Formats: sequence, structure tokens, C-alpha cells
Amino acid sequence: MHQGKLRIYFGYAAGVGKTYAMLQGAQEAKANGIEVVLGYIEPHARPETSQLALGFESISAKEMTYRGLRFSEFDLDATLRRKPQLVLVDELAHNNVTGSRNKKRFQDIEELLRAGIDVYTTLNVQHIESLMDQVQQITDIQVNERIPDYVFNEADQIKLVDIEPDDLLERLHKGKIYNKVQAERALNNFFTLEKLFALREIALLKTADQVNNLANKQQVDAKVGFAKEQILVCVSSSPSSPIVIRAAVRLAAAFKAELTALYVSEEGDESLSHEERKSLRQNLRLAEQLGAKVSVVYGTGLAEQISEYAKTSHITKLVIGKTPEKRNFGGVSFIDKLGQLAPELDIYIIPYTKAGYQNFSRIRKFPTIHFTFSDLFKTIMVLFACTLVGLIFDYWKFNVSNIITIYILGVQINAVITRGRIFSVISSVLSVLCFNYFFTVPYFSFEVFNNSYPVTFAIMLTAGLITSTLIKRIQNQVKMNAEKSYRTELLLQANKDLQIPESVPEILSATARSLTHLLEKDVVVYPVENEVLQNAVFFPATQSNQTLETYQRLKENGVADWVLHNNKRAGATTNTLSASKYLYLSVRLKNRIFAIIGVSMLDGIEIEPFEKSVFLSILGEAGLALEKEVLRSEQQQTVIEMKQEQLRANLLRAISHDLRSPLTSISGNAKLLMENHNSFNEPRKLELYSYIYDDSMWLISLIENLLAVTKLESNVALNLQVNSIEEAITEALKHVDRHINEHQLKTILSDEVLFAKMDSALIVQVIINIVNNAIKYTPKGSTITLMAERLKNSIQVEIADDGEGISDVAKTKIFDLFYTADKNPDSKRGLGIGLSLCKTIINSHSGEIYVKDNKPKGTIIGFNLPLVEVDINGWKS
Repeated sequence: MHQGKLRIYFGYAAGVGKTYAMLQGAQEAKANGIEVVLGYIEPHARPETSQLALGFESISAKEMTYRGLRFSEFDLDATLRRKPQLVLVDELAHNNVTGSRNKKRFQDIEELLRAGIDVYTTLNVQHIESLMDQVQQITDIQVNERIPDYVFNEADQIKLVDIEPDDLLERLHKGKIYNKVQAERALNNFFTLEKLFALREIALLKTADQVNNLANKQQVDAKVGFAKEQILVCVSSSPSSPIVIRAAVRLAAAFKAELTALYVSEEGDESLSHEERKSLRQNLRLAEQLGAKVSVVYGTGLAEQISEYAKTSHITKLVIGKTPEKRNFGGVSFIDKLGQLAPELDIYIIPYTKAGYQNFSRIRKFPTIHFTFSDLFKTIMVLFACTLVGLIFDYWKFNVSNIITIYILGVQINAVITRGRIFSVISSVLSVLCFNYFFTVPYFSFEVFNNSYPVTFAIMLTAGLITSTLIKRIQNQVKMNAEKSYRTELLLQANKDLQIPESVPEILSATARSLTHLLEKDVVVYPVENEVLQNAVFFPATQSNQTLETYQRLKENGVADWVLHNNKRAGATTNTLSASKYLYLSVRLKNRIFAIIGVSMLDGIEIEPFEKSVFLSILGEAGLALEKEVLRSEQQQTVIEMKQEQLRANLLRAISHDLRSPLTSISGNAKLLMENHNSFNEPRKLELYSYIYDDSMWLISLIENLLAVTKLESNVALNLQVNSIEEAITEALKHVDRHINEHQLKTILSDEVLFAKMDSALIVQVIINIVNNAIKYTPKGSTITLMAERLKNSIQVEIADDGEGISDVAKTKIFDLFYTADKNPDSKRGLGIGLSLCKTIINSHSGEIYVKDNKPKGTIIGFNLPLVEVDINGWKS
């Protein structure tokens, strides 16, 4: 299905005439024979606009109720059912009422475009996401209805609707835009001459950029080997982060660069509050929505992590928020340190004007205090042990420095065995107090007579705090390294698991198991075949009590079907069908969708940034594995088809060559009989008749074999019925080569009536082919024995001769297609399909065919068929 085309009528403020211009464009399209339907036009109560809308077919608005109020919304489903060539939908940036399928109107329009419907719509400059900050600085108004930049950038046409700001204000004064009350409010806020001029300038520049982008799309870039710019924007939970992201998006658009959003998870991230985590997820989602690739790295040292990522990812420009001028012990600020670590980077610093907030370099709050009585008890016991050892050292007259060392050692031990830093601080302070109380003069008091002791106390406290801090940092580093290892192991294990399966269902099962292990959430998988959803397969998490039945009661297969046909994620935590209980994504590679995977969100816990990145990586790995498997299956099918084509070619070549002899013989002998029937005696005539008969029977046998081959290759269902093997043998012997009379035929059948489930016509053909083969390759007067007996749960049929036998080499090839032995001078008349056909028929009956030597000489060709027991008048046979 072709993609619909999007035309945006773009303006810098309300009232410039966007809807009017859109309706004029619709009139022109209608005049050119295009089917135009009004999807939704904002009721502005402007007479000129209303007059222009007359004469068009329109889709009735969908009435919705929210919090007791009635709202009229664009009816997406009705439009999709109507499916016109062109539909007009006003206000691209509109937020839909809660309960709608999509949260944003631009998502409705995307569905229309994917359905092949062209769309005209309207948009103001303040509604573009990346321009929000600029507009807010100009107007002091935060716009809540916004669209991602890609919607504007990917539009097929941008029609700028422009009007002089003076003329716009005049229209406002005349009441052509708002009523009197609204107009007065607008004049005092948004509609001032300075603001309108600034907004108009932004709109003109944005339009010019888009026109340039559209022109570039239609040209092939001739710069071979051009190194594309790579821009990195740093993201955090800070309220300034959205401003930094939007600035980076504008920069990426200006440089036509690829944009990556990076979040560095450092020590202390576990102390982030719920609101901060929510803000972080929103910022990462904003970056993703604006077209950035999101990456998450873990480690200590913000500058080190950013610079290392920039180097490995070949980043050329870095965008960060303005950091506070906080310097370390060497007097180097964060920006200076970053510049030293990555001198090749162009660093762009985005200021944040709102007071009370810090920017990207996160000022860490004190971590959450983890206070437990067990850790307090450990601290007291370690302090008691150190004091006891100190008293022993004092009794033995050890130097006081040894006692100080014991207390510092105790602080280190305490840092290892307790959880929170608070206990390290408590241990350091109490160690100083105990040392003062027990080991300084005057004893058993906190007074100090020696002037050097305060210095000793300070050094002791500092040493204790530093060592405990270092130990805690090492512990955190070990923990982070363990988490890194765990996450790396998850990815490696997922990759390994996806390489083992050899079928699509196995790959999807391995993917689902990896996701349940990573997310600890239920996962449901919908395989996709021929662009149609198959039955859901449910994979519960370890501790889950959900089942496929409980999932099916949610009736969410419609969400999965929407994802399939729109190739977009939907469900919980998204802006589409957000009332769902599962988050649905597609397993795809490029535009080929292999499955839809749903992840349970019943617990209300959103997927963390890292888990999300690993989640998407696993889906990417699954897409690669599935494409590889599909390509492998297609390649196997191609090989099979090539082999079949080769077999057909060989068969046709053999037939066209070998049919000449019998046909020439038949036609020649018939001609002799017609021309000389009076001159030939009776023996001569009988000889010619026998030649014609033999060649005719050879042709009939060949045709029967070819028909059987065609039946088997066409996968025609076998006519399997329970029949007696004795009847098949009797029928076959009626149609064997007439030269059987030149041999001695013996038939040895079991006294027991043997039944098998078989296609009688094909089994008869097998017996005929094997017997004729024995007749053909044994001399006159030889004995041919046909035997049938029961072997446990099978029937064994063997045709034995006492001819010269066949070589071991011939035994390995005798059932190959087109293989013929060379010993018989008449072998040139054999196409070598008879015994090959026998093997195919027996295998299709779940039997086995074989060849072996007959003692003392000759050959035995036999086959087995599964035995079937039949009740005949109460007797089992």
C-alpha cells in the first residue's frame, strides 16, 4: 500500500488564515477530480471560513465524555472506513481527549497516511517541539500541545500562510479572529507587535529550512565518503534537560547530523526520588520522540564516561547544559576536564535561565540513609572490640600510635560489614571519642590537656572518613561492575540462545524467555505469517500467576493487530491505546515484521532506561535471527525447487531420447505389416506383433511410472486404505512383463492374512517395477521368487532372483533417479526411474526398501510396510 502525502499549512500565529488557505487548496483539489472529505475543521465561527467549507462531504465528529464534559473529536475509524483520496484535518498539534485511541492528533494523521490517504492539516510555529523554548522565551507562555519535529520534517509539502503582523492585529481588533473578550486577553499577552514579528521570523526560517531539506531529498548527494556529523546530547533527570535536548535537535537539523542521547548512570543513582526517575524517563522519551538514538552507560566519573563514549562512537559535537562553576582539588571545572579528556570535541553549552535549578552536572543530594539496628549493633561491636584491643595494648605499654591504627582498622572493617555511609561516619566519630575517653590524659573524660591531641583527633577522624569513603566507593564500583557484567551476560546469553534454535517458533520462544528473565514480567508473543497475526503464546514470569486464559480475558489482541498494521509500538506507557495493560512492540527488520511481543505492565512499574535499551537490543537480535532463519528456509526451498527443475529437465531429456526407439519400432513394424501383410507368413507376423506389443507395454509401464512420479511430486494425498498384501501381489502379477513366462515364478505367501494401510495402486506399481526389473536383468530360465511374511509389526515383501547379482557399488545407487545398470544390452531402454519411484512410494507409506545379495547367487529387493490388525467376525487378523 502506498503512503499518503501530507501537506501542512504553516503559520506563526492563530488567525493568519491557515484553515482558510487549506480549504482553498481543497477546492482546487476537488476541481481537479480528487475525492475530498472534511475530517475535522475547528469551529472558529469565522464566516469566510465557514462559507468556504460548504459543498464538501464531511465526517461527523465523534462525541466523547470526559469528567462530565462533552467533547467533539475527529473520528479516525470512520475516516479509515470511508477512505477518501484526500481528507482535511485541522489543528495537527491537538491533544485528543482521554479515552481516544491516540493521545495526539498527529498520530491519527499518521494512521491515515499509512492507510494511503492524503492529508491537509494546519500548524502554528509554537507547536513544534524543538522550538518550544524559543517561543516560550519570546511569549512567556508554555505551549502544551506540541508535535515531534519529525512530523514536520517528513511532510511532503509545507505551505507557509503569511500575513503582516500589523494586518493580523487589525483583524484581531475587528473581531475576525476572537470575540471581544478573547481578543482583549490576546492583545495583553500573545498578540503584541514585537512577539508577532519574532514568531514570524522563526516561522520563515523554519519554512526555509524545510524547503531546503525537501530539495535535498530529491537530489543524490555526490559527495562520496562524506563524513556525517555525529551529535551527542547529555540527558539527566534535571528540569533543564528538555531544553538541552531541543537545542540539540535544532543543532542536528542545522548540521544534518545524527543525534544520540546519552544518560550516564553513576554511583548514587539509587537515591533518585520517584519524581526524578519519572522525569528521567520523560526526558529520554522526549529525546527518542525527537529522533535521537538513546544510549545508557554505567560508571563513575561523569566526564570520563562522556568522553569515552564520544571517542568510541566517533562523536563530533557535544551538547550539555550549563554546569555550576564547581572545581575539584586541582582547580579544574567539569567543562575544563571534559575538554582535556576529549579535546577534539566541539562542546555546546546550553544555559538555563530559570532560577533554583541546576543543570546537567547533577548536584548529588545526600544518599538515602539506610539505618538498621543490625548495622548499628555491628558498629558498636566493632568499636567495643577496638577499644578492648586498645586497652590490652595500653596495658602492654604499646605506643599510642598503635592504638590509633587499631581504631582506623576498625573503621575500615565497619565500612565493609555495614551497608550505609552513616555508619562509617558514626564509627569514625565514636572512634575518636573512645580514643579520647580511654587513652588520653585525663583518662575517662573528654577533656584534653595535651595541645597535640586535637590535631591527632582531626587526623584520626579524617583518616577514618577517607578510608571508609574509599571502601564504600570500591564496594559501589564492585556492585556497578557486577551489574555491568550481569547486563553484558544477559545480552550475550540472549544472543547465544537466539543462535541455537532452527525454526521461527523456537527463536520466538527463546526471545520471550530472555525478556521474562530480564524484565521479570509476563510476555505474550503473536507470531506473524503472511502479515496476519497467529494465536498468542504466553510466557509467564517466574513468580507470576497469570495464564494465557487470564491474558485473553483482557481482549488486547486488537492492540497487537494495530501494531502489526502500523509498525509502531502501542499500549501501556505509550501515546497510542495507552489504556492497555501490556506494552506491544514488533519484532522486525527494516519493514518486515516477524512477530508482535507484548510485555505486561499490570504491576504499574515502567521499564527502566537500561532495561529498555537491553529490551530493544534483544528484539533487534531476534529480528536478525528470524530474518536469517527465514532466508535459510527460503534458500532451502530455492535449492529444492532447483533440484526439482533439474530432475524435470533430466526426465524430459531422457524421455525425448529414449522414447524414439520403441516408437520407431512400433511405427516401423506396423508399416511393414500394412505394406507386406500378404507376403509375410504367420510366424513372421506373430514376431512383428510381439515386437509391437512389447514396445507398447514398455510405453504403458513408463507412463504409469511417470503418472506416479507426478502424483507424489504434486503432494497429492495418498488414498490410504486397509488392504490385503496378497491382493496387491495377485493384481501386480497380472500386469508384469509377458516375458515372465520365460522364467520360473514362485510365490511364497504367509498362511496369515496380512493387512497394511496403503494406496493399493501405488503398491501394485512397486511390485510390478521390482518383478520387471528381475525379468529384465536375469537370463531366460532363471527363477524369480516372490515372498510375503510377517515380521513382528510389519509386513516384509521380497522379490529374489538367481541371476548374476549386482555389484556393491550398484547397490548404493540402484534406488537413485535415472540410474541404470550396464550389464543388460537392452538397458538403454530403461530411464532409471522405476526403482527410484519404488523407494519414494515405500517411504511415503512409512516403510523401508532395501537390496541385498541372494545366496548362493542373485539379488533380493524387498520392502517393509507397517502391519495393521483387522477384526474379521471377531477374529483378529
